Amino acid sequence: MRILVISDIHGNQVALSAVLSAAKDRYDAVWCLGDLVGYGPNPNECVAMVQALPNLVCLCGNHDKAALGELDLSEFNADALRAVLWGGDALNAESRAYLQQLTAAAIAKLDGHPAWRQVMLAHGSPRDPIWEYILTPEIALDNFLHFSEALCLIGHSHIPLYAHLTASECKMQLATDGLEIVLDEGRFIINPGSVGQPRDHDPRAAYGILDLAAMRWKFHRVTYDISETQARMHAHNLPRRLIDRLAFGR
Repeated sequence: MRILVISDIHGNQVALSAVLSAAKDRYDAVWCLGDLVGYGPNPNECVAMVQALPNLVCLCGNHDKAALGELDLSEFNADALRAVLWGGDALNAESRAYLQQLTAAAIAKLDGHPAWRQVMLAHGSPRDPIWEYILTPEIALDNFLHFSEALCLIGHSHIPLYAHLTASECKMQLATDGLEIVLDEGRFIINPGSVGQPRDHDPRAAYGILDLAAMRWKFHRVTYDISETQARMHAHNLPRRLIDRLAFGR
């Protein structure tokens, strides 16, 4: 069984379409780690596309909750706040109803898998699924205490990386396109990166494939028509900084 893992789509329908096209016929299920909306110009389209994916487990993120009016908006900077308010107004009833029934963390069950029975999923971190960023080995090490599974998948930071805990150390590595990890020793926290707004100075949409039979994870990137997403954002008068940053992946 192979699982497509996506996160932080942020209303970028063009990027999501590119990821689904690139991963076509290479997965049996989809795990989405939250932030389907926020920043980007097509929140309803992205929610509908994710809902239609096979064998789906989906989380909500901080931007999803903010668009629903379920989160204190004081943590958002001016550009993010403007986009959140626009996105909240743009959500239709169907998108709103879907997002409202999602949680920021979940356990994905793996019936019949010889090594794992379940995988921890969280938008931010196991310790704080809404807000915490896992970006250092120290923060990762603290978070390994907050789940018992061998693998935890996270989003939120928009940066593809992994932390590996063994008996002797906890190390962290940023991930580039094509990096593959064997998951047969120790415990892991993995972030696939962002579909709709990468922040690792690579503007290509990011995703991961978890191969349960081979016990392997692979990071992937795919190009998409950034100018089309930017044009759609311009049409909705979304903040210029959010538009420009897509071209630089930061």
